[in-house]
Amino acid sequence: MKAPNFEAVVAAITKSDKRFDPQAYFFVRDGLDFTQERIRKTEKVEMRHICGQELLLGLRDYALSQFGPMTHFVLSQWGVSGCEDFGEIVFVMVDHQLLSKTEQDCREDFKGGYNFDEAFRHPFEGIPPLKPQSGS
Repeated sequence: MKAPNFEAVVAAITKSDKRFDPQAYFFVRDGLDFTQERIRKTEKVEMRHICGQELLLGLRDYALSQFGPMTHFVLSQWGVSGCEDFGEIVFVMVDHQLLSKTEQDCREDFKGGYNFDEAFRHPFEGIPPLKPQSGS
């Protein structure tokens, strides 16, 4: 069986389901890869299943590494305003055979993961603004 073309499937999904920008699906896929690689390095395993809570932590760290202080803004522009939205994206991808799941995986795994303000704004609060250099 031929693997589905990710871009074409995401285009079809977002044509009928306008909740999330296509970039949100690409971000989740890349964040899953980021999480899988981090687990591979820390646990010294080739590959294993990642549960919802592990994925949420990986998505948080991946987002911060990619977008820094703009993370909350970028995600909100894509329609992602909470951990439950990541779960919705994951399960839409599962429904379209872009991801797989185990019998234990469910949307509820993504509820109550973390507060977006705390996760994406608080790390940057209290950082003084850059001062312009004088004498240039």
